[in-house]
Amino acid sequence: MTTSTPLTQEELKALVGQAALQYVVPGEIVGVGTGSTVNKFIDALATMKGDIKGAVSSSVASTERLKALGIPVFDANEVEALSVYIDGADEIDGQGHMVKGGGAALTREKIVAALAGRFVCIADESKLVPALGKFPLPVEVIPMAAQNIARRFAALGGKACIRQKDGQPLVTDNGQHILDVTGLSITDPLAFESDVNQWPGVVTVGVFAHQKASVCLLGTAQGVKTLNY
Repeated sequence: MTTSTPLTQEELKALVGQAALQYVVPGEIVGVGTGSTVNKFIDALATMKGDIKGAVSSSVASTERLKALGIPVFDANEVEALSVYIDGADEIDGQGHMVKGGGAALTREKIVAALAGRFVCIADESKLVPALGKFPLPVEVIPMAAQNIARRFAALGGKACIRQKDGQPLVTDNGQHILDVTGLSITDPLAFESDVNQWPGVVTVGVFAHQKASVCLLGTAQGVKTLNY
């Protein structure tokens, strides 16, 4: 797709959302993530809703959007496995490892991703990075552990702040808080994810290395670029 004017970020999101339809398996339930890029995918998915059984969603916001478009939503406990999970990322590296959680749904996203045989990441090219860590790392935490976890990140050179909404700590769909951690360079995402997930009070760290992407559909000025991992 060539055009004289560069595509806006919104147009790139719509492009990759549309491209992700080719990974949806007819007759099955599809795993659906959260965020502005996924919203474009949900809108595209509505055009083939008669061909799928429904969706498992990773957030209240996505569930509401799916239902509003007439797509049945199943609880994650009702399905044994999904062929594919389609979601965005705040960062993705050359191996398909991601940082997610900018939309505060990281725990449910990881749960649904773990059910899926394949993770298809949809993103614009600004999200592709040489190493994870420039985007503030979201970590969902049990509130009483927040300050101790923040001190542990400080020992690694990171600065952790409790995410705020309307002057109060943001409360996730799971009733917890989020720490956003800056100043990290995550050179071994797999080991980092395993380590931080063991810290008492961490519900989920926003590094997706154990549930990494198998495919990334990247919106670029030249159109959709497919990266396979």
